[in-house]
Amino acid sequence: MASADLRAELDCSICLSLYTDPVFLRCGHNFCRSCIVSALDAQEGAGVYSCPDCRAEYPVRPALEKNRKLGNIVEHFLSARPDMEETGIFCTYCTSYPVLAVKSCLQCETSMCHKHLGAHNKSVDHSLIEPTVLFLQRKCSTHKEVLKYYCPIDAACICVSCCLVGEHRGHNVELLDVASEKEKEKLRKYLKELNPQKAKIKTKLQNLQDRQRNIQEKASDKRKNVRKLFMDIKEQLEMAEKKALSEISRQEEKIVSPISDLIKKLEIVEDELSRKMRHVEEMCHVTDPIRLLQESDITVCGHGDDEDTGGDGGEGRSEDDLDEVLILLTLHRSMRDIVTNVTSELGLHVPDILLDKDTAHRRVKISEDLKTATRTEEEQDRPESPGRFLNYAQVLSRCGLSSGRHYWEVKWDQIGECDIGLSYPSIEREGLQSSIGDNDKSWCLYISGAGCTVRHRSVGSPLSVDTTCPRLGVFLDYEAGRLYFYQLCDPIRHLHSFTASFSEPLHVLFWLCPGASVRIIS
Repeated sequence: MASADLRAELDCSICLSLYTDPVFLRCGHNFCRSCIVSALDAQEGAGVYSCPDCRAEYPVRPALEKNRKLGNIVEHFLSARPDMEETGIFCTYCTSYPVLAVKSCLQCETSMCHKHLGAHNKSVDHSLIEPTVLFLQRKCSTHKEVLKYYCPIDAACICVSCCLVGEHRGHNVELLDVASEKEKEKLRKYLKELNPQKAKIKTKLQNLQDRQRNIQEKASDKRKNVRKLFMDIKEQLEMAEKKALSEISRQEEKIVSPISDLIKKLEIVEDELSRKMRHVEEMCHVTDPIRLLQESDITVCGHGDDEDTGGDGGEGRSEDDLDEVLILLTLHRSMRDIVTNVTSELGLHVPDILLDKDTAHRRVKISEDLKTATRTEEEQDRPESPGRFLNYAQVLSRCGLSSGRHYWEVKWDQIGECDIGLSYPSIEREGLQSSIGDNDKSWCLYISGAGCTVRHRSVGSPLSVDTTCPRLGVFLDYEAGRLYFYQLCDPIRHLHSFTASFSEPLHVLFWLCPGASVRIIS
């Protein structure tokens, strides 16, 4: 009741709502600022202003003073009664001002405050529930009576009439509280079953989040490493540029310096000759024979002073040209050092793989540089060798890889079919077990115009591959037991990874069908 009385004191007499930005007149009455401004505006034509509450008159428009204390009281009242704003259910019987309801009566379909609830309880024995306006949901739609029972057979809440004369007559029914408690027990049991599932999901979620975080951290570290690598490359490139430019400047200085000295000498000789020529021209215009003869003797005696001028300065002599080969070698050495440093920084070794003719099938032709294998119809003239493949058109590389991380590239000519892979040197040379990918000693990628497959122990797995991109990358991490195949298109695509515990050195192994050709690029 005290709350209701306070609420009444906080209502503006003009808008009948809680004060908004309250102000007061000299007479002491309070109003919302917007309400009193509108009222005073309406009074302007009358020539006199008055208070809407006490009618106190003002000859001039009264000043409005902000009532800060009243404004604070309104704010505290609202913050202390959030439930009133949330439910909005007030006592049905408090008509002069709204008072928050504490209970609702299903029979009367009314809501009551504490005061009216006390009177209601003394008069009748009705069903009281938490404040609501949805009374119809709590009554039987057929008999309009309060729902008091639950029928488990039909899973429906019913009234007394439904039990006695309605469609639920004869059913074993339960009181709503009993049925509700049973349902709660089922829910608690179900909740216990859900808890382990939730725990499992939470664990999986945590694992995924940890994995995501680890990947993100690794990616961040890789970005830092790549940025540092490229900064180092830029520094090395700048040094390489300085070396090449310095070599050009050195050669330029070596060749140009003597030429500059010779130019200076020739310019001095030229100036002397010009002086002599001018003197000779003057003598040609002298009319006094004695003077002419005496001075001309002096002029002629200087002739032949240019014997040591160096001729044409060596123009066209090859030893005076820039040594372009030396400049190219300087650049090549710098670029080679950069590549060596980068591969070392990446922990990669690019092996110089050469094919072994002594293992090549007689219909596999090997190029002079031992890098290319081509399948031919004609047998090659080769001596007998215990390491030669007899049944399949295959060839091994000379040297094996028994440790470290290695990378090389292979180019297929896109004709026919071929197998590209690695094998132990102990692979059979004859019979079915000598075929690449059909034993436990070899791992390969089969590629043709129709598609791509990886094979090991005679088990194949098809891959999606762009057959128009004939260049492949192979990466071996021996200690980690990993063999990776990549397709070097743009962007580079990872095709497949083999995992094994390698026990022997691994040699490159090719199989080729008629017309096919494969080249090692390292």
